[in-house]
This record gives sequence, structure tokens and C-alpha cells, in this order.
Amino acid sequence: QLVQSGGGLVQAGGSLGLSCAASGRIFSSAAMGWFRQAPGKEREFVAGIRWGGGRTYYADSVKGRFTISRDTAKNTVYLQMNSLKPEDTAVYYCGRSRSGYTLPATEYDLWGQGTQVTVSS
Repeated sequence: QLVQSGGGLVQAGGSLGLSCAASGRIFSSAAMGWFRQAPGKEREFVAGIRWGGGRTYYADSVKGRFTISRDTAKNTVYLQMNSLKPEDTAVYYCGRSRSGYTLPATEYDLWGQGTQVTVSS
């Protein structure tokens, strides 16, 4: 299972961090990703990371503001969110992709419980 922590309420321009810890080993062939879903909207990709090698991928909307990283020893993936905007408000989910592809969302077979991130203007 994937257990998320972090998130919360922050003013625009502020920062928040999310963590996602896997209960078991994440294999080097896998990828981890962060998605988000705002009310009334589809779940959208935010960032992804290849577990082996650490190559990262970002949605254009968060590039330069968000950073995905991993700790392979702890089987944990992180999302550092800076310069937050009200439009970043959503429930954030981490997921595991066994195939190693960070997109599409159907590649993911395991999801975290979701964490609310609210950015006030």
C-alpha cells in the first residue's frame, strides 16, 4: 500500500510538501507519480519519476514550481510544491506504475489515499 502524508492549507505563493511511503519495495523498473483532482475535474498528471535512475517528468502547469524526488532506501516519493497558486487546489494522489511509464494514469496499479492541498488567494 501507499501511505501519503503532508498537504494542508497555505496562502498563494507558499510552499507545501507531500510524502508517499510504500509498504514494500519499489522495483527499479517501476515509476512513481503524483496526480491531482480538483472538484468537478478529471484526475490530472502532476509529476512522475522513474525509480531506477530517477528521471523526472512534469506537467507544464507545475514545471519550475514543483519538484518530485525519491528516497530509494525508504521506498518513499516526495513532492515539494513551491510558489503555490489557488489553481493548485486539489486532492493529490501518489501512484505506482509497475511498467515504469509515468503516463497514462491507467499504467498505475496502486494508489495512495489522497491528500487535500488548499491554496487560498
